[in-house]
Amino acid sequence: MDSNEHHHHQLSKRDHRRLATSATIHCLIGCGFGEIIGVVLGIALALSQLQTMVLAILLGFVFGFALGLIPLLRAGFSWSRAFKQVLIAEGLSIVVMETAEVLIQVYSPGVMEAGLSSWLFWVGMLAALVAGFIAAYPVNFYLVGRGVRHVH
Repeated sequence: MDSNEHHHHQLSKRDHRRLATSATIHCLIGCGFGEIIGVVLGIALALSQLQTMVLAILLGFVFGFALGLIPLLRAGFSWSRAFKQVLIAEGLSIVVMETAEVLIQVYSPGVMEAGLSSWLFWVGMLAALVAGFIAAYPVNFYLVGRGVRHVH
């Protein structure tokens, strides 16, 4: 039995949910910042909807991975080991979250066409972040249960 498996057996249901929630919030912060910055830049630069979404997704991944890498690098992990850990522990969560966010942004009428000063734009962004959290939580719950997610 490895240490992650041993740790898993010691987690109460409450701790399991708490860790899954913490992991999802952590992912949401990185992805959310990247998404919002990407959409704001895309709209400000008058990029097409497709170009804006590609930029938002790329920045969501960059910010999500960066927020996962920083504490591991500070803890003394090599770049390669830290990257592999983040790819395994956070990659799936980021993909699911980004997918949900983009679907809400694209399929919510008027959100992507609204200007940055429009309440519709910001309500749409908030709805996308909520959808991303809801979609990614079960992924993180599963990963915590499998001992894949690291404790923050």
